[in-house]
Amino acid sequence: MLEIERGSTIQEKLHILADAAKYDVACTSSGVKRKGKEGSLGNAEACGICHSFSADGRCISLLKILLTNHCVFDCKYCVNRCSNDVPRAAFTPREICDLTIEFYRRNYIEGLFLSSGVMKSPDHTMEQMCEALRLLRTEYRFNGYVHVKAIPGASDELLAQAGCLADRVSVNLELPTAESLHQLAPHKSFQTILRPMAKLSHTIAAYRLEAGQNPSLERSRLNTQLPENIFRQREQVTIEGKERQRIGALPGDYGKEEKDKNQSGLRVKGQETWENKRGKTAGEEKQKTENLLKESEKLLPKIKGGAGRSRTFAPAGQSTQMIIGASGESDYHLLLTTQRLYQSYDLKRVFYSAYIPVNEDTALPALGTPPPLLREHRLYQADWLLRFYGFQAQELLSPQHPDFHPQIDPKCDWAIRNLGEFPVEVQTAPLHLLLRIPGIGPKSARRIIQGRRYGKLSFQDLKKMGVVLKRAHYFLTCQGRMMYKISLEESFIRNQMICLNEKENWQLSYTGSEKQLSLFDDFHLR
Repeated sequence: MLEIERGSTIQEKLHILADAAKYDVACTSSGVKRKGKEGSLGNAEACGICHSFSADGRCISLLKILLTNHCVFDCKYCVNRCSNDVPRAAFTPREICDLTIEFYRRNYIEGLFLSSGVMKSPDHTMEQMCEALRLLRTEYRFNGYVHVKAIPGASDELLAQAGCLADRVSVNLELPTAESLHQLAPHKSFQTILRPMAKLSHTIAAYRLEAGQNPSLERSRLNTQLPENIFRQREQVTIEGKERQRIGALPGDYGKEEKDKNQSGLRVKGQETWENKRGKTAGEEKQKTENLLKESEKLLPKIKGGAGRSRTFAPAGQSTQMIIGASGESDYHLLLTTQRLYQSYDLKRVFYSAYIPVNEDTALPALGTPPPLLREHRLYQADWLLRFYGFQAQELLSPQHPDFHPQIDPKCDWAIRNLGEFPVEVQTAPLHLLLRIPGIGPKSARRIIQGRRYGKLSFQDLKKMGVVLKRAHYFLTCQGRMMYKISLEESFIRNQMICLNEKENWQLSYTGSEKQLSLFDDFHLR
């Protein structure tokens, strides 16, 4: 391992640490809206932040860098593992602030994504990151969006500081099972990762309650109308017997002793949700709120802002990331883990990163193995179905059908395997059934609900409402008639769907010689 380069210019550090940060995929819309104010620089828009470029030329929304790529851990899948002979660099907190402000003033970015390797210890690294955020918020008066990756193992005080200074805090789960994590990252464990994740979740809920808000993060309005959505059904599905042995432990299974005492931030099986509080007295609700606030103070200390006021704690929530393809888990296991994370920790997003072989190891795919981009794409599509369409992981996949069809999107695949549910009559179908028809999304479903109040709908009307009829016409009827005379045969419809997705599948799986341009390598930006 090379030592951290001394005397490197800030441009040389930026080249090393921006390139090392490209494997983090948690760059997304900010999820928080904050207007600019006098005396401060920047703002944040919930609809998204744009106009920035990573080292390999990808357009991203944030300045995405590492504090340092020096790391004391030796994770087999990581390019920054301590046994790798790669150039090392480290920013000072003030250098991070200067970079962020200068990039912002040039309209390159509107926010900062800050992660890091573990230098010396988790506490030391997290202290440096918090110092950078403190300077950015106070001395530099930066009011824009900040997303920071928390370091598992850091103290509660540092975790609380990060939550009060950043808009979003995330803790990477890395791998979906404890067995895979132990095999590929022996210095890490589920307990050290899930412990801060649970504390963040509980503290975010407590701060929201203190501000008079729903303790759960805001979701799509459509979710309130779906009886089966995963955010309303907090009770977790019990998996037992041979299937439990095959699947192994899921994230919500850890810390059961603490959970029984209501000290881990996890929801106990059968525990009532905010949405199901109807019928409870005001006194019971008040007592439950006070208990959660006291519980929050035990988990993370309260950090005071200016003028003695408490700062908002991680208003954009928390997220996590899982590596796809480095270990042998099925899509069914990955999706179960995703659903459990949403239900137990109220995450805003779960991100998936297709593993790119960068290290030679017998426990990993061989160098040169193409990253599973199409599989990553299918998991993102399934994640969308969980969050916006009212699907459950156990509906999309099963032990008998553990992986997504590589050539058909998950919604079409589910519909083809459940042809007994179709065709659906659009004139009378409830919202949750409309959303299960391929080619109908949330917007077009709402338009159908509104439009049929005033008259009977035709296929031409559906097209104007945004329904993708080339997919949907196999699964719906208008006034009792299908668009074409076809037989509902699984093999026939599957072949038709494969043809429809052929171009998309090719684009996702194509590995040609073309590459994205790099600001550093191709345009020699220094």
